[in-house]
Amino acid sequence: MPTSRPAYPAAFREQLVEVVRAGRAPEELSGEFEPTAQTIHNWVAQSARDRGTRVDGPTNAEQAELRQLWCEVRQLKLEREILSKAAA
Repeated sequence: MPTSRPAYPAAFREQLVEVVRAGRAPEELSGEFEPTAQTIHNWVAQSARDRGTRVDGPTNAEQAELRQLWCEVRQLKLEREILSKAAA
């Protein structure tokens, strides 16, 4: 089973996104740097969502809010389960 690697630093991702915006192809950059061309494409798309020029998915802020809300829901379900067992 392949092991996962640590996430690339945000500054590195931003630099590659800017280089793509300047005109270089992600396929070309993937030959020079470690991330695959698809990963770089994904970073460019997410950057466009965050800037508001693309609306086909959630921004990073929206994703963070969703993660926080999912954690709250999980906690509330756990508390509800505990209370229902205590009442029984």
